[in-house]
Amino acid sequence: MTKILLGAVGLIALGVGLSLLLSWPVMWLWNESLIGAVDGVHPITWFQAWGISALCGILFQSNISISK
Repeated sequence: MTKILLGAVGLIALGVGLSLLLSWPVMWLWNESLIGAVDGVHPITWFQAWGISALCGILFQSNISISK
């Protein structure tokens, strides 16, 4: 039972770490592209980029199912 619990915790930690790593391009693109192009846009932090990535994942996820 302990082995399964540790595996689940490790998998969750890996998922969170991977999502934080993948939010870096969002932060970089936002800070490099929008700051100079749009007036009133401020730089964002890594955790704000993580939130934007999560929000976009929720809003734009695909729910298409093909049934035969």
